[in-house]
Amino acid sequence: MPARPNCRPELEAALRQRILVIDGAMGTTIRQYKAKGVLDEASARGERFRDNEKDILNNGDILSITRPDIIEDIHKRFLEAGADIIETNTFSATSIAQAEFFREGKKNPEFFQGIIEDTFLNDLAWEINFESAKQCRKWADIVAEQTGRKRYVAGAIGPLTVSLSQFPDLSDLSFRYVTFDQVKAAYKHQVRALIAGGVDTLLVETIFDSLNAKTALVAIREVFEEDKLELPVQISAAVGPGGETMISGQVTEAYLNAMRHVKPLSIGLNCSLGPDKMRPFLAELAAKADCFVSCYPNAGMPNPLAPTGFDLLPPDMAGYATDFASSGFVNIMGGCCGNTPEHIAAIAKAVEKLAPREIPADPHTMRLSGSQPYVLSPGSNYLMIGERTNVAGSPKFAKLIKENKLEEAVAIARQQVESGANVIDVCMDEGLIDGVPMMTKFLTLLQTEPEVNKVPIMVDSSKWEIIEAGLKCLQGKGIVNSISLKEG
Repeated sequence: MPARPNCRPELEAALRQRILVIDGAMGTTIRQYKAKGVLDEASARGERFRDNEKDILNNGDILSITRPDIIEDIHKRFLEAGADIIETNTFSATSIAQAEFFREGKKNPEFFQGIIEDTFLNDLAWEINFESAKQCRKWADIVAEQTGRKRYVAGAIGPLTVSLSQFPDLSDLSFRYVTFDQVKAAYKHQVRALIAGGVDTLLVETIFDSLNAKTALVAIREVFEEDKLELPVQISAAVGPGGETMISGQVTEAYLNAMRHVKPLSIGLNCSLGPDKMRPFLAELAAKADCFVSCYPNAGMPNPLAPTGFDLLPPDMAGYATDFASSGFVNIMGGCCGNTPEHIAAIAKAVEKLAPREIPADPHTMRLSGSQPYVLSPGSNYLMIGERTNVAGSPKFAKLIKENKLEEAVAIARQQVESGANVIDVCMDEGLIDGVPMMTKFLTLLQTEPEVNKVPIMVDSSKWEIIEAGLKCLQGKGIVNSISLKEG
């Protein structure tokens, strides 16, 4: 199936006229079918996965293959509830995430490289994404024809079960289970399958690791360039009590600064907290984002005694949706965990006559970030760059790097931040230093140092391969220094 035409202009026109509604929780709604006794482990496995060694009932994405009747019914119900945008059932549909249900092994880069090259997992990931997109497309088109209102399909690209930011080994803080390139390869495969299945947009959602999300966005851009196509991109992060993404600790404005170069159709918040606790961070995002803003929070906090497993009922979510819309916070409103079709119907009714958020003018300031934002505006003090983590400018730092005393080298970066540096310059251009692996290892270590991780990084090199290696380590919005054009 060829890629669908770029619908961004018509989506932008619609979003300026009214608040669009995105659907609710696939997992929560699947549990309703379990409660009714129409879905169990044997049913989820079907004949195809009958002998699988691991249980797969909690692998909701596999149901697009083994129980498409249930998944299609869920899409139909959300559309009939008033959703303008429905998500594919592909939250964990990469080869890396699916490996949790089908492969055993010690987690390390070699294990995950095997997954990237695993024919079974790649074929399975393609099939899940392709079939899920087709199922969404089918019902979006049916309901659009029935109602006379266009419906859109968002290809759901969720977080992985492994992180590029988190250090799993306390004895080696630079170790990660996966590499940037492995994560990118898995996401590119997913993106191509979603596009082949007929999605209208690509939605990188529930971001709790900003570096994983940036890798997904790089994967999307590479697919667009290689396959000569363009679709709208949407981005949505999960936030903690302080407005920070869960693992990488990036606060709301820093997250915005790190993602806005993608020029997304929308950026927003979802999952994580209930709408009450999400409100201040949504307000901040709405005030500063120069694109459309989405919000689809959980239905409150988990509550095993509640019918949906979450505290808030449809009228409660409708009340919060009314508040957010009336306050000028949202262009897209919906629900995440705990939100059933009944919740979405209440949300759709609440916002149907309320005006969408107006996009503020871009102030054209330099917006950088580590885990914290840094904005250089006309009223700012001068930008102070810490240069002592540059092997060309600091003999002490160069000596530590050559002797592989990286903890002491990280301490130099920390001292610069404590002394007031707004940005840390990192350069590994020295004949006796292998620049690519050293830049990668040092910047990965800087992620584990909270004070240094707050500020943007300047990746400094005259060699493209070192710059590229450095950029693969940055969760925030950094600076590239020393690009030479002398060779054209």
